[in-house]
Amino acid sequence: MTDAVLDVAFEQLILSEGGYVNDPNDAGGETKYGVSKKAYPDLDIKNLTIEQAKEIYCKDYWDRCKCGQIPDCLSIMVADTAYNSGCSRAIKILQQALDIKVDGIIGNGTLCAVNSCHREKTLNKYAELRLEFLQSLKSWRHYGKGWTNRVNEVEQLAKQYV
Repeated sequence: MTDAVLDVAFEQLILSEGGYVNDPNDAGGETKYGVSKKAYPDLDIKNLTIEQAKEIYCKDYWDRCKCGQIPDCLSIMVADTAYNSGCSRAIKILQQALDIKVDGIIGNGTLCAVNSCHREKTLNKYAELRLEFLQSLKSWRHYGKGWTNRVNEVEQLAKQYV
């Protein structure tokens, strides 16, 4: 994994997340660059910088999901899912795609499985499972089209790194 992949993944994330919004249908409430007031109640969301958002992305999502230790193609998808749906959910979807024990913890077993998997097959399965999860959410009716586009766009980007 290189810093270049992290940068590409973050750029895609910002395209998906956009700038400042305060959508009453969004459970996260006030949000900028995907950083929500609900998740970060002490942050001044309206004045959040792109650099601050990237720090949060790196520390709280990329690093927590050990994206630097998994194949680039899957790190892009896992980090985007973590940012959108939480680290535990992103890891659980990865474990489901790998057909291993699902516990939401990316330990040695998960790292071994992901680093020896058939990458394209696992990436395709991951995207399918991610969409299934999103479709199960009550807010699917408000955000389903955008989420579908997001998953497809991230999957296409990730396939460039298979």
